[in-house]
Amino acid sequence: MLRRRHLKRRKHIDKSDVHVEYKSPVIHVTRRSSTASQSDSDKYGTLDDTDMSVNSLTSVNSISSLLREKFLMNIQKMSKNKEVQADYKLRALIIFLFIVIVCVLKFAHVYYDRHVLQKAYFKYTRFNKDDRFLRLFGVDGHEIAFGYLGVDLAEREKAFDCLAGHRTPSNAQCFEWMQKARLYLSHEERPEGLNCYTVEWFSLTDKYNPIDCYEDGEQYGHWYGGGRSLGMAWPVQLGRVEMSPFITGHVGRHRWGSVLGRYFINSKGVAITVHSNTPLHVSINAGRDNRLCIKASHDDFAYRRTTDLPVLNYTICSARNMKTLHTALSEKMLWDGLKASDTEIINSLLTEPVWQLAPSRKELLNESTMVNYTEDIITLGFIKQGHVLLNEFWQAEMGDFSLDQKRFPTMKETINIIHRRGFRIVVTIQPFISTESRNFAKAVREGILVKQIGNERDVPALTRYKTVQSAGMLDITNKNCGPWLQQQLKDLVEKYQFDAFYLDMGSAYDLPRHYLFAENLTNPDYYKSLFTQTVSDSVNVFGVSSAISRPPAPIFVSLLSLASTWDSLQVIIPTMLTYGIVGYPFLLPGPVGGDFQVGNVSLHALIPPDNPSIELLETQSLKECKQRGQNYNESRELVMRWMQLATFLPVIRYARLPSDCDPQVLQLTKNLTSLRQQTINPLLKRYVQEALETAVPLIRPLWMLDPSDTTCYIVKDEFSIGEEIIVAPILRPGATEREVYLPAGVWQDGIEGSLRKGSRWIHNYKIPLDKIAYFVKMPNNTRF
Repeated sequence: MLRRRHLKRRKHIDKSDVHVEYKSPVIHVTRRSSTASQSDSDKYGTLDDTDMSVNSLTSVNSISSLLREKFLMNIQKMSKNKEVQADYKLRALIIFLFIVIVCVLKFAHVYYDRHVLQKAYFKYTRFNKDDRFLRLFGVDGHEIAFGYLGVDLAEREKAFDCLAGHRTPSNAQCFEWMQKARLYLSHEERPEGLNCYTVEWFSLTDKYNPIDCYEDGEQYGHWYGGGRSLGMAWPVQLGRVEMSPFITGHVGRHRWGSVLGRYFINSKGVAITVHSNTPLHVSINAGRDNRLCIKASHDDFAYRRTTDLPVLNYTICSARNMKTLHTALSEKMLWDGLKASDTEIINSLLTEPVWQLAPSRKELLNESTMVNYTEDIITLGFIKQGHVLLNEFWQAEMGDFSLDQKRFPTMKETINIIHRRGFRIVVTIQPFISTESRNFAKAVREGILVKQIGNERDVPALTRYKTVQSAGMLDITNKNCGPWLQQQLKDLVEKYQFDAFYLDMGSAYDLPRHYLFAENLTNPDYYKSLFTQTVSDSVNVFGVSSAISRPPAPIFVSLLSLASTWDSLQVIIPTMLTYGIVGYPFLLPGPVGGDFQVGNVSLHALIPPDNPSIELLETQSLKECKQRGQNYNESRELVMRWMQLATFLPVIRYARLPSDCDPQVLQLTKNLTSLRQQTINPLLKRYVQEALETAVPLIRPLWMLDPSDTTCYIVKDEFSIGEEIIVAPILRPGATEREVYLPAGVWQDGIEGSLRKGSRWIHNYKIPLDKIAYFVKMPNNTRF
């Protein structure tokens, strides 16, 4: 029995050993040896303390083995993760190094293109003929302009040196892009430290129109000039103009206004002057980049092609600063044949106001209204007589060049009365002849009207202008037209003693659509210059409404018509500054308060016609004097702020009597007239001779006072009269304070009389409704 029990026990233990051996294969050798040593102690079916210790050790070893296995597995996982992380870092490093290498190569390529491949063909320039980059440098070595020439050519299109037969002039660098274009670059050093470079592109096919662009803004400075544009901006980089023909137009309907100049100047001391033979198109910031672009291209209206392909010809000059450059270039635009009487006429316009009589209907303009109007001006007692300007309604029909006898039966006596009162009479004429005019049939017979292109019967081309729905246009290029027109005007002056004429010539877009001149004009705007010259050779000319080049002295250039709004008031200063920069120092602003129209509704339509004389004055009146859905005080504020600005402009132009508004406006006009006569008029007369000799404008931007002050380049709502007075008007409704910037120097406050240091802003400067901010330059040794 005991043996059986012992055998059963052995079997049980053996099974346990097998079980442990399965669970703990790592230590099975040790367990087998311990089991074999138990044969004596198990004979009687009992285990001693040594057996228990062995079993406990076996269990501990099993647990430690499990922990060791887990630990080793974790170590293996961690080592694998580290390997993966190291692999990712290596890959990131490789990618980073690849990007760095690409950037370095790109930089090296650009640097090679812009610095190594570019050659210094001329002084202070570098040009890369493959990429067509033109860089200009100042005398100090800093880059001042960057141009992209031949923008429409393919990128890096191969350029070849011109053949010997095409290298004219001999001092020019010549490059050719096969069957597309040829480029000439030349250099000229001028006095005053000017370096001028001529860029001339010749198209070799009618499929290529050369375009050059120059950077605008940032490190390359600010561009100014051109003329009034849609969305007027000062400087031009703040505006946007799509590529369009650079011809006169009507702002709002066309891209450019009625007064233009092919001249752009940059605050870095760089200027571009485009030659007159270029069929010029201009864009400003038209793409994603801020660039001024010029293009030569023919079209079917502005620049009609004859036989030659388009030529882009311009000169780009640089000097040590903007003022020196502009002064030096302006001296090349001087008048010839000045007389002492020219200065006298200019002074009379600067010191005496212009009284405009421009009703919207013919019947409102007659002898009695002229007599009454001049008598009321004299009654005021504090304003000089000046010039009375009549619109085209002195004729029965536009183009008659004779008085309407029904409304002016005794005009000789009337003009004698007005002359004795101290006034001068100026009448408006146009180059248009209405088909209802007595002169139309005669002009057709004489063949002196612009013809219609493509018509073999010499049929005159017709157009519309202002209130005339059908009119022909005098062909001033016809050799018979000039003498005929001059005789008409001489007869008028001899018979009625008119003092001068105002030329209202419209814009290029007022030409007949299919016009044909007797002599081809490469630019339709040349018509204005020819017409002005023809008229001024025979009679006195007071002013012109449109121009592309400076008219003969003493002719003033008129600003465009403006609506009676605050927006119009804000555009006056940028327009004056732009016109002055492009070469027109003597400017004729519009009437105080605007030109009487809002939308398509004129004022006379809102006034009952029971008193024709009063209706005339109301037609001339400022919009602010009638409640037309606007607050009366706001309208009065507009005319007061407009009057304040006009006091400091070259000419004051009225469309109605100041007393017709209200007593507050009348009192303001008295105060401003006194300021004008005592301070402004002597200052304007002092600068007339300088303007005649150098063409530097009377009304100047602040940067002409201190070209080294970069802040002056961006101030667009201040101006200076010569170098002695800075004017900072209020141009927004309800405002009684503004920011004012003063250039270097010591300035006396025109309101408070205190002294202020320059080269700094005056913040929140208080300006009451009846005051305008202006500052008078004091001597440099002035102390506080």
